[in-house]
Amino acid sequence: MSPRFLALFIARRIVALLVLLLIISFGVFTLLYLAPGSVEDILRGTRPQTPETTQAIREQYHLNDSFLMQYWIWLKDAIHGDFGSSIRTSEPVIDGIESRAALSAYLGLYAFAIVMLFGVPLGALAALRKRTTVDRGIVGLGVVGVSAPAFATGIFLLYLFAVRVSWFPAYGQGSGFWDRIWHLTLPAVALALTGMALVIKLTRAAMINSLDQDYVVFARARGIPARRVLVTYAFRNALVPVVTAAGLILGYLLTGAVLVEVTFALPGVGALLVESVTFKDVPMVQGVTLLVAAVIILINLLTDVLYLFVDPRVRFGRGAS
Repeated sequence: MSPRFLALFIARRIVALLVLLLIISFGVFTLLYLAPGSVEDILRGTRPQTPETTQAIREQYHLNDSFLMQYWIWLKDAIHGDFGSSIRTSEPVIDGIESRAALSAYLGLYAFAIVMLFGVPLGALAALRKRTTVDRGIVGLGVVGVSAPAFATGIFLLYLFAVRVSWFPAYGQGSGFWDRIWHLTLPAVALALTGMALVIKLTRAAMINSLDQDYVVFARARGIPARRVLVTYAFRNALVPVVTAAGLILGYLLTGAVLVEVTFALPGVGALLVESVTFKDVPMVQGVTLLVAAVIILINLLTDVLYLFVDPRVRFGRGAS
């Protein structure tokens, strides 16, 4: 794979990213514009409702302009990195997101580590013990993980490990690395169970398929040690679909923790999005939505690039074409 091919591939994906972000921002702006409720009532707060107050609010937030003009004014400022100020708190949108993004990223990466550290070995073990009690038990665990919503799992974990046995705190984000690990273990596990079930299923299926390939049978016939056959030949090839799914799972874990954050009273980006939608805080909703979309698209881009290096068939096939 030549550096020119890789550069063109990344450049095309970045252009597609920018176009997609533009479409998403317009869609969100349209939905919020059409949503019931008056922005003036929220901005007015406890102040008396007078024509002068209403007119001042409408002029300050360009509410007298047409819908397309309002979007164009917002877009021009957003291109220069200015996403406006929150209607609810009056703080800059960037500052509001920045103050909460670290916690959401920490929680998402913690959950992703749990998914990969437990999902891949369990899936491989299920494949090696195919049609045994171990295999059925691991597959059953995966079914439970897929079937249980994260918020329901979180409530169960809270009751069992925070209320009944008091092993973990029931709320709060902690301070310092290890204290934060302790506080976020239950929400990370609740968030990780669904993703771990998918990784178990993919790893098991891919591992079973790899073990049945001719090159694995030939390697065993040559007398190559069993551990080397499993790791070098079977497991490495089985990781190709897992790597593809890992990017999607990481994007979900980083951006899909809304209900988990609400369940565990964590002030993350997900909770911020819920609060902003409730108060029809258009600038904050726009900023959070674009952040979530950008994270998901960038992770998909990195996954595609990594896929080129993991699977040589894709690399050489595209290079030859």
